[in-house]
Amino acid sequence: MGARSRRTPVVAIGSLVAATLFWAGNYVVGAAAVAELDPVSLVLLRWAFAALPLVLLAQFIERPRWREVLRAWPWLVALGATGLLGYTLLLYSALQFTDPFSASLINAFNPAMISLAAVVVLRQRLSATAIVGIVVALVGVLIVISRGSPAALFTGGFGLGDVLMLCAILSWTAYTVLGRKAPALPPIASTAAQAVIATLVLAPVSFLTGGPALPQSTTVWGALAFIVVFPSVLSYLLWNRALDVIPPARAGVFLNLITVFTAVLTLLLGHPFSLAQIVGGLIVVGGIALANAAAFRPRPTPSAFGGQPGTGG
Repeated sequence: MGARSRRTPVVAIGSLVAATLFWAGNYVVGAAAVAELDPVSLVLLRWAFAALPLVLLAQFIERPRWREVLRAWPWLVALGATGLLGYTLLLYSALQFTDPFSASLINAFNPAMISLAAVVVLRQRLSATAIVGIVVALVGVLIVISRGSPAALFTGGFGLGDVLMLCAILSWTAYTVLGRKAPALPPIASTAAQAVIATLVLAPVSFLTGGPALPQSTTVWGALAFIVVFPSVLSYLLWNRALDVIPPARAGVFLNLITVFTAVLTLLLGHPFSLAQIVGGLIVVGGIALANAAAFRPRPTPSAFGGQPGTGG
């Protein structure tokens, strides 16, 4: 019995690590995909291909009452617009102008942004440690955006990709806050419904603009297949299954691994880092870890950092 009880948390931790690895892969593989596909086509193809597997997984694992799920359609539309559409469109647009590692470093500030939004919208309180951590993380983000030159923040010397990535985390912050105010729904079923809605909303836009564009090379077809199978389906499945064992606040800390894995994948592909990326990245991760310190306590209190899957996109 003891071996089984120890094995379950180990499997859950492994699931969280795998989920964040796949989300990190979305940055690297997504950057390769947008070299050939426009962001609208990529997002449409991603959710169009992922919708059916998500529906089947939800039916097999959660057995939801779909009528009850669909009764929350205003919330599902809002969540799909800000998360599956808004965030991913802005992310892939950003990857046209910035490198995956910089994008992941800016995205690492997302939990802090969510926490600030929770204070304003949900009236949650922040501890002094969390406030210090958020400020530290923001300093790290500014170092990354400015390429280590503070004057660039005042002269507009930062890139379009960085601005788009900041807009992406704002969109995901809205998604997270909406998710906390929305009716409780089975998580995989909710994601599946949002994927269907995202496809139905984006398809007419794509067709009216002459799309969707299809991959022209086996490399980009492979990139699309990876994006559909791993960050879009398996990551959500692994993450939500792990939350059955690990409290959301503790699970949220694992999202910092997205930046670490993106750095490793970027290095393996032979792309060098700048000093500003290294210093800024360490400061961001350190600040977020400090802000998440409560998650390491034996009995964590609910916070704005836990439970929202997919901050890697």
